Amino acid sequence: MEDNVVPAGPVARPGDAPAGDGTYSTAGTSETMRTDPLERLRTAAAAREAAGLRRALRPRTPTHDGLIDVASNDYLGLSRDPRLIEAAVAAVRRWGAGSTGSRLVTGSTRLHAELEERLAAFARAPRALVFSSGYLANLAAVATLGAGGLVVSDEGNHASIIDACRLSRARVAVTPHNDPAAVGKALAAREEEHAVVVTDAVFSVDGDLAPIAELHEVASRHGALLIVDEAHSLGVVGEDGRGAVHAAGLADAPDIVRTVTLSKSLGAQGGAVLGAPEIVDTLVDTGRAFIFDTGLAPASVASALAALDIVSGHPDLPGRARGNAVALARAVRERGLPTLEPAAAVVRVVLGPPDAALAAAAVFAEHGVRAGCFRPPSVPSGRSCLRLTARANLSSDDLAVIGRALTAVAEMKVSV
Repeated sequence: MEDNVVPAGPVARPGDAPAGDGTYSTAGTSETMRTDPLERLRTAAAAREAAGLRRALRPRTPTHDGLIDVASNDYLGLSRDPRLIEAAVAAVRRWGAGSTGSRLVTGSTRLHAELEERLAAFARAPRALVFSSGYLANLAAVATLGAGGLVVSDEGNHASIIDACRLSRARVAVTPHNDPAAVGKALAAREEEHAVVVTDAVFSVDGDLAPIAELHEVASRHGALLIVDEAHSLGVVGEDGRGAVHAAGLADAPDIVRTVTLSKSLGAQGGAVLGAPEIVDTLVDTGRAFIFDTGLAPASVASALAALDIVSGHPDLPGRARGNAVALARAVRERGLPTLEPAAAVVRVVLGPPDAALAAAAVFAEHGVRAGCFRPPSVPSGRSCLRLTARANLSSDDLAVIGRALTAVAEMKVSV
């Protein structure tokens, strides 16, 4: 149910134990830990248990147990669309269940080439390169393009970007959230020959939108590339769902690189990097997350192609998802709970401590609604929350049920 959004802060060292708030504290190493390599893990797990931070895998049923789904990222409701399923089945019969190898060996099919052409055309980008996940697309883009230089990263960026910053071995400057002036200061003070600015387009927990135009102006002025993660904006932001960069009028900017996922609005699996030919060529030649990874399975490629057909033919879908997000946010505010005005499909309800968020998620389940529950380290300490994700196919009856669940949460009188 959770996206891994890691707050800016000290990097934990191996052996550090998590404190109750999800941060880490260094304790003395016991003799038992020296002789039993699993004792450290058991101790850390016990600390997470005491802090209410343990996680569990809860397999869902094909029908979501009859629950109204506002936990998944299936923003346009396409993941179970018969057209996607039929496309996947046909691809399996034609190409097999797996891609059989890396993209540079046997893992590229004609479907992959077609998807790259279609993604680029839909987003109005020069080129596209498909990866097996959006996480790997971010790893490749940031770690490859930022290597040996300066990477300026928003403090609210997704964990995949944070991991990519670490892998880049670049100097990393973490700037305050959505602060173009701070980005400009970091770039102006750099000694490195090249620099990259990286940001989520829509931030995955809070649901707010990055100031794309302002960030591009700052990055361009200082000769830096701007990498924008469009995971939560493609298919939702903009009149036709072409994403935040396109909505900002910057789709043709050669110094902007976009990463996207195929697993949210497009209802499939995988990711891609969109950018100038020089960007794609560099990633193919030197991007470790591309070179050494098995290619995306043909079934997922075919599903994404079918989804692009649907989105292109139904330009009302993005607006319906955004409209339902606005309705959810209004329902949250009407009950005295804090939230932001949604920029896309994400509506966050901050509840404070982890146990309050868990209790609220349980109340939602009792009302027949599955909601995302986010606790540290997915969110900063004291900011545990419910994340409600609007879908284009939520009905007025669904929204009414969600409203009743919100009323019950408000009546819990949790601290906010």
